[in-house]
Amino acid sequence: MAGPLPGPRSAAMLARQQDRESNARTYPRHLPMAIDEAHGSFVRDMDGNVFIDCLAGAGVLSLGHNHPELIGIAAEQLGRFTHGLDFPTPAKEAFIEAQLSMLPAALQDRMKIHFCGPTGANAVDAAIKLCKTATGRSDVVSFQGGFHGSSAMGMALTGLVQQKAPVANGMPGVHFFPYTYCSRCPLGLARDTCSSNCVAYLENTLRDDLSGMTRPAAVILEMVQGEGGVIPATLEFVQRLRAITRELAIPLIVDEVQTGCGRTGTWFAFEQYGIEPDVIVASKALSGIGTPVAVIIYDRALDKWAPGAHTGTFRGNQLAFAAGAEAVRIVRRDGILEQVQQRGRQIESLLKPLEALPWVREVRGRGMMWGIEFQDPDTGKPGGDLAQQVQDEVLRKGLILETGGRGGCVVRLLPPLNTTEDVVEQFCRILVETVGALRGKQAA
Repeated sequence: MAGPLPGPRSAAMLARQQDRESNARTYPRHLPMAIDEAHGSFVRDMDGNVFIDCLAGAGVLSLGHNHPELIGIAAEQLGRFTHGLDFPTPAKEAFIEAQLSMLPAALQDRMKIHFCGPTGANAVDAAIKLCKTATGRSDVVSFQGGFHGSSAMGMALTGLVQQKAPVANGMPGVHFFPYTYCSRCPLGLARDTCSSNCVAYLENTLRDDLSGMTRPAAVILEMVQGEGGVIPATLEFVQRLRAITRELAIPLIVDEVQTGCGRTGTWFAFEQYGIEPDVIVASKALSGIGTPVAVIIYDRALDKWAPGAHTGTFRGNQLAFAAGAEAVRIVRRDGILEQVQQRGRQIESLLKPLEALPWVREVRGRGMMWGIEFQDPDTGKPGGDLAQQVQDEVLRKGLILETGGRGGCVVRLLPPLNTTEDVVEQFCRILVETVGALRGKQAA
């Protein structure tokens, strides 16, 4: 590190930002820096401090900052055509071919793709509109702890009460059910004796003609809850959920905005659960370099909406299409998915000893998506203050990471998928040393 944080140049820019920008800004409040440039897994601020980036644009930069091949293909496209609404173009066609080719073989010929406004939240909106149109139904099932965006519809489907409480009259007809958060079971059950009673509750409700809930238009969930605290769903939960939704002809939407494009070690996380969803929501890492694009990929049987049913001026981002098709080629060429699986096992091994500490409740994750949950060692309540302390201290040691979960009690890792073994070892060492040192601070 070149000096204390924030350095003078960063501090001056942060002060101007506070004066000029919305009070809704978030990241610089906990990560006080102004960024000058970045490459690969590293970021340099305006004062010359260099950091390992385990935030990576909130998971957007799947191949790291400024990947030269992606930059090259985007620059080439920039000189040809940039904005195409929903007209067909060579870049768009290549992108569609690349995305459909990454689906499991059984889905490739069955699915269609729709381009949305350039955010995951807009794609969530599109998925719900599609399912409501196709089924003629109105209600939607979502899950406690889930996050589906900051649009009006996305907030209505999101478990985070703080975000939506100030905004009255959200979308009606959303029903929240327990998710398999076994570390803090929402039903108060023990992991070793529970038989996935959270999904049994949903099964019983959907089948019960006195439950008070009509058959929904869709069920939406994340395979790994991201903002909710990096919580992977259990295999039984997902498979039983798929079985009941198929039995009752309820479209199942999987929100892969954060878990998609290889983040968990397969192109989509649902592949690890042996299911076939009806709708896939994808965005964040589709272009590989942060150029925005969002899509839904869905079963042809649902394609009942009319022309113009879901539009968006910026749904034809040709730079994102060109870079996204190239990113798929690089993922295949470089064996990125296999690397993610290897690095995931490395992270699990290096961080697992932290679970022996009384202020660490659980270390969990998949591939290059990990979380460390903190708790008060005396009460077991979420330890948001500890997570915040860790975020602050590792930043001063050159590591950028994010927090999430209940009360902000989870430190979250979303490094680029091509982060090297040495860099993984380096950031895990910083984390282990920092979290372990909390012992002395607790005693004090």
